[in-house]
Amino acid sequence: VTLLNFTPAPEKTVVLAAKLCYSDSNISQLEEKVKGVSYEKFLAKILKMGHLSVLEHASFTFGIEGISRATSHQLVRHRLASYSQQSQRYVKFKDTLEFVTPSSIRKNEGVKKRFSETVESIYKLYKDMLEAGIPAEDARYILPNAAETKIIVTMNARELLHFFGLRTCERAQWEIRDMAKRMLALAKKEAPFIFKTAGPGCVSTSKCTEGELTCGRPDEIREEFRNLLCLTDLNK
Repeated sequence: VTLLNFTPAPEKTVVLAAKLCYSDSNISQLEEKVKGVSYEKFLAKILKMGHLSVLEHASFTFGIEGISRATSHQLVRHRLASYSQQSQRYVKFKDTLEFVTPSSIRKNEGVKKRFSETVESIYKLYKDMLEAGIPAEDARYILPNAAETKIIVTMNARELLHFFGLRTCERAQWEIRDMAKRMLALAKKEAPFIFKTAGPGCVSTSKCTEGELTCGRPDEIREEFRNLLCLTDLNK
């Protein structure tokens, strides 16, 4: 996961937007008014009020690769975002065999062997179809959910908070959870206060929202998210 781009000075941008809502100043005057203002205190007040629309003025664009189609299908269900995904219709995968193997499968040597052999057999048929003149848009029908994909994603800060709340929870599927944590670590580095308490319910509200389905480890999860910035090293 790579943070490709983001709104310059995202927290200042949000503060300016919030100030405008409650001020008779013009835009240039607002710039002067926010000088010396504690963004943390002002944003804390705004967020406590639930005035979350101002967060939509800060956006973040991520480049993501090495995830499975199974995970990208989950990702694009978050409709308040923009996506550009590597096409299986126009891109022919002739030379590379890239697929994701879940850890539960990797741990079982017998199953892992059968899994890999099956995927390799699928890719061989895919390549044979291409060589036989079958269009890539039709040959792709055989490709598995395990097939790796690449995608560029843009979300605003408000939607990211919602996304992180759902997808960093222990109940989220393991692959999208890992991806979401990496995205959060990168976003938090550029907008530390906006994403200060971002994460699952036990982190963002100090209360698990999963009821009987709770993982039962809120203290451990909170500690993990306090140290989340170290995940940025994993993206290098």
